[in-house]
Amino acid sequence: MEQVEIDQIDSYYFEKSPIWKAIAHMSLPMMLGMSLNLIYNIIDAYFIGKLNNTEMMSAITLALPFITVLMALGNLFGTGGGTFISRLLGEKNLQESKKVASVSFYFSIITGLILIMLSIPMIQPILKLLGAEGNNIEFTKSIILIFTIGSPIIIANFVLEQLVRAEGASTVSMYGMGISVIANIILDPILIFTCHLNIMGAALGTVLGNLCAVLYFIYYIQRKSSALSISFKEFMPTSLITKDIFKIGVTSLLMDVFLIISGLLFNNLSIRYGDYVVAGFGISQRVVQLSDFIGMGLFMGVIPLVAYSYSAKNIKRMQEIIRTTASYIMILIGGISGTLLIFRTEVFQLFSKDNEVLVIGTLIFVAMLLSSLFTSLSGLIVGIFQGVGREKEAAIMSVAKGLIVIPIMILSNTFWGLHGLIWSLTASEVLACLVGALLWLHFKKDPSMKVSV
Repeated sequence: MEQVEIDQIDSYYFEKSPIWKAIAHMSLPMMLGMSLNLIYNIIDAYFIGKLNNTEMMSAITLALPFITVLMALGNLFGTGGGTFISRLLGEKNLQESKKVASVSFYFSIITGLILIMLSIPMIQPILKLLGAEGNNIEFTKSIILIFTIGSPIIIANFVLEQLVRAEGASTVSMYGMGISVIANIILDPILIFTCHLNIMGAALGTVLGNLCAVLYFIYYIQRKSSALSISFKEFMPTSLITKDIFKIGVTSLLMDVFLIISGLLFNNLSIRYGDYVVAGFGISQRVVQLSDFIGMGLFMGVIPLVAYSYSAKNIKRMQEIIRTTASYIMILIGGISGTLLIFRTEVFQLFSKDNEVLVIGTLIFVAMLLSSLFTSLSGLIVGIFQGVGREKEAAIMSVAKGLIVIPIMILSNTFWGLHGLIWSLTASEVLACLVGALLWLHFKKDPSMKVSV
């Protein structure tokens, strides 16, 4: 492959800066951007809560697995293409990285269009699969239809955000997320209350917010990026490019698929206990995202650093990045989760005054907070394997997370009912983290991990 120098790319953070500074440069914008998303999710729940309709809140939760499908498809091309681009930059191959970016982008648009054609005729079976029933069916249907029509935009946004981060433009990634969130916050009250679209307005606001972000990323890539391209002339999906995108992208897809399956299973099991349980889970999930998003911002931010260092054969720097990131995760997630645990009742009362939702919701909240640290550490391990191109280990980790959570959820619900179902989330995350630790220890013995003297 032709090699092109990357003088135009600022390689300081990839190669020379102190480890803490490189992590801060890549992860802080990611953490801030994801925190903005959290703020939007909380405000979105607040606006919907103002409608005083538990079925609407329940519908938002039931629709989450479908939204995760869109994220999964975005991660297929975003993670696969992004990690490939970072490795190519480590090899100083700028021209190939442009082709990979273009292929990833157009694959995302094509996938969204296919999803529209498949999902609209299948809307009723999809609703049944999501666990929608009774009064929440029509609300859930409204959300799914809007997200289906907007799927090319949403998937492309997930992809572009990861591609710009892959070249080290973490601040651009943050701006894109921020633009999406600000647009959402402005549009939500207008569409929900002024236009009287209720829950459909919340979904439409999300799609339009994603569109604003996509337009910003396209502007950046066309005008300012020297490592990325969305030109159709660069859309050359050769077997080598396609294989390299998919071999890592599929591992991310697998993890998301099991997340979808476990979410569907939890919905179908929890709905049997009443809408108040589903609503409590939905509120808990939004608030716990504070610690989850901080953790994700950290480990997703450093993946390009890991990929670049490994490709450039700077194993010592890569190992220092991983150790430092793991330490930051434990300190930050431990502090945030501990604080939220102390004020869990007060936090929950901001979103619901229903006593049944409060009682069961705070219990779900505690279980999810306790699992948050293990979720972030597992994510770091998977991200490492994806960054270095080790699809086998990444796939094992992705599949293991699903194979652990599903049987634990079913058995816990069978033997201990609702409380068993709730605590199955924590138990499965702890076990998945242990599997990841064993895979990492084995990988450290690989010859490619030998530190040069």
